[in-house]
Amino acid sequence: MLRLDRLTRRFGDTVAVDDVSFDAGDGQLVGFVGGNGAGKTTTMRMIMGVLAASGGEVLWNGAPVTATDRRRFGYMPEERGLYPKQPVLEQVAYLAQLHGVSAHEARERGTALLERFGLADRVKDKLEALSLGNQQRVQIIAAVIARPQLLVLDEPFSGLDPGAVDDMVALLREFTADGVPVLFSSHQLDRVARLCDRIVILSRGRVGANGIADELRRSGPLRHRLVTGGDAGWVRDLGWVDVVDVAGNTAVLQLADEQDTDRLLAEAMCRGSVRELAEIVPSVADIYREVAK
Repeated sequence: MLRLDRLTRRFGDTVAVDDVSFDAGDGQLVGFVGGNGAGKTTTMRMIMGVLAASGGEVLWNGAPVTATDRRRFGYMPEERGLYPKQPVLEQVAYLAQLHGVSAHEARERGTALLERFGLADRVKDKLEALSLGNQQRVQIIAAVIARPQLLVLDEPFSGLDPGAVDDMVALLREFTADGVPVLFSSHQLDRVARLCDRIVILSRGRVGANGIADELRRSGPLRHRLVTGGDAGWVRDLGWVDVVDVAGNTAVLQLADEQDTDRLLAEAMCRGSVRELAEIVPSVADIYREVAK
């Protein structure tokens, strides 16, 4: 299991990552989201030892992470680090050998992964001859070819077409099924909400929200939409609800307690017909916007 404990990074007087703590448990797919400059990439670099922490620590299986541990991690950086003039198979096999994979096994794994990602006919091509999307596929292969014990991926879906995204998701699911924690950053909030076991939202270098998607959706204020047969402006006269918005026959209300739902319904029915009274469950995007304010 990966654990970040009060991880902090300063650049001069600027605190880029501020007291960040969260876990990525065995077999969990963890989405790491936040706006530009929120501190996601800096956090990932500290996990991998590319940057030193100014405070706090990174723990692997309960102990401070070591250089030996990190050699068993797979990393896909924001700045793609492959060699543009080197043949595709040659370089992914070389990177696998740096992690201790034999030359023969490295070529076999590289060939199988390139075939899986639709690049079987490009194994001898230089990386720079591939489209940006195909270069992204090769970068992903480089991160996973050594069968790491932890995957840290910075924007892995960027530039991929829908078919490649499906292939990527299937591959990540194979790793999590084997107990490997996967931490990845993304700006695609709908995809994060759909795929991830846990979501961590970073805002201005701090953790603004952390939990499974359903937990995060239920953690906000209790809001309901009321649609009546006539004008709903009368809700403003109720002293026990907070009126978020009223437009014609529709009102959005914030309730202090779930039991107030029945009270609101009874009040509305006394004043005319009720067409809808429904709880409003925020999306992950809604939660992100609230946290990032």
